[in-house]
Amino acid sequence: DVVLAISNSGETAELVSILPVIKRMDVPLIAMTGKVRSTLARAAAAVLDVSVPEEACPFNLAPTASTTATLAMGDALAIAVLEARGFTEEDFARVHPGGSLGRKLLLHVADVMRTGEQLPMVAPEAILRDGLLEMSRKGLGMTAVVDAERRVLGIFTDGDLRRTLDRQVDLHSVTMASVMTPRPKTVLPGMLAAEAVHLMETARITALLVVDETNVLVGALNVHDLMRAGVM
Repeated sequence: DVVLAISNSGETAELVSILPVIKRMDVPLIAMTGKVRSTLARAAAAVLDVSVPEEACPFNLAPTASTTATLAMGDALAIAVLEARGFTEEDFARVHPGGSLGRKLLLHVADVMRTGEQLPMVAPEAILRDGLLEMSRKGLGMTAVVDAERRVLGIFTDGDLRRTLDRQVDLHSVTMASVMTPRPKTVLPGMLAAEAVHLMETARITALLVVDETNVLVGALNVHDLMRAGVM
């Protein structure tokens, strides 16, 4: 352990009074002070000089420039320790799991995706009407088209619907296999949710199917799921 003591004057009574205790405990003392010959500085093993010629206050009284210098030195010290210890983004995420960076580095697709009865899926031989009903029931703006083993064959989205209607097809006869988009973009459950966001943005899509290593459908998610999770 180490004690980092901050005092512009280096003579603050509350701080000076505990210096003997710190010495008896044999704890290294680092002083951050504007007076390098102060009581605090003389007692320290290392001194960080944050002195300024004068305060920004027009009366040279209120701590202004000195507080800014202290903040800058504190930031520099934090970065130096970070680099010396090899502190990574993953380390930051682990100690700040609720923050934006923590969510981006720790949240996976499996944590966000919809599963089970929430998954929209139809067979390739299903008619378009049934596909639209499945999309409406599940509310993801799309449905997966899968074979009997739930392997993904394609996807049918709101965009596919608009393009299909332009062709004036019969909703009661055309099959999903003939209107779906084959070989859709998919992700694995272990992918970071932030990577899924990047894929969506790059491909300009709003939903993704989640598959396992054998291309079997295990989940699905859209931009609203990612927004609720705080990743976007």
